[in-house]
Amino acid sequence: MKRGSRATTAIAAALAVVLFAAGGAPSGAAAPGATKPVIVAAENFYGDVVAQIAGNRATVISIVSDPNADPHEYESSAVDAAEIARASLVVMNGLGYDDFVTRMMKASPNPTRRLINVERLTGHKTGDNVHLWYDPATMPRVAQTVTDDLVLIDPANSLYYRDWLNRFLGSLGPLHQKIAEMRAKYARVPVAFTEPVFGYMADAIGLRVLTPGAFMRAVEEGNDPPASAIAQNEDQLRTHQVKVLLYNLQTVTRITTNVQKLAKELGIPVVGVSETEPRNRTFQDWQLSQLESLDAALGGSK
Repeated sequence: MKRGSRATTAIAAALAVVLFAAGGAPSGAAAPGATKPVIVAAENFYGDVVAQIAGNRATVISIVSDPNADPHEYESSAVDAAEIARASLVVMNGLGYDDFVTRMMKASPNPTRRLINVERLTGHKTGDNVHLWYDPATMPRVAQTVTDDLVLIDPANSLYYRDWLNRFLGSLGPLHQKIAEMRAKYARVPVAFTEPVFGYMADAIGLRVLTPGAFMRAVEEGNDPPASAIAQNEDQLRTHQVKVLLYNLQTVTRITTNVQKLAKELGIPVVGVSETEPRNRTFQDWQLSQLESLDAALGGSK
């Protein structure tokens, strides 16, 4: 998997979109000669949110950022370890999704380095769905905690960070409105998954996921699902028990390809979702665009 880079094109694009939505950036640049804090995010969707708050006052690095690769297959590098070693703040998902961060932090102990573990922040535990960023409640908590930590690390720019936090929280309005609209239209509508990437968002909308848990777990872990789970999943498609198939674009196997093909042959809409934020998109835009695709698919299937 390709690694991320320091607040480069994707981050700049993200900030540009937020600037447009928010009506301009807070004025002023970082103090001359000041050392910018380095913030390392394990995944680029967290890095994007951090960058939207830190602006030009910090260097933001996202490690897992390739939208075409399976994040579960990521292998850490010496460069990643060096970046974590010099970081003032590290943001990780937890739940075993990015344990490479824990290993690299242990290899470079630093008592002043701060850590945001989203698993702990949101009160989840081992065995829960790891895709925490799809829960609409997650990113506001992450953003608030990032801001609090930045204020502690760099108090001279505290007003700047808090201003950006308020702008970020305000920019989530259209996303939350879309979720509410879809819940009013599609609560209890049955859908299928190839794996549970979209699980928390499906819960927020009120969708019913009929795909056998054994099928989704096996795909997520890189294994072949049990024959009984495959048969049950195919039967749900053939009998049109589900209205849409939500397909993880980053985990493509013989099994998932067959499921996607069968759904299309049967006229069941397929909506692609991803685990990694696409390049040159903000978190808000990414999530909203996937909801709009799902809305169109569900509306067309009724």
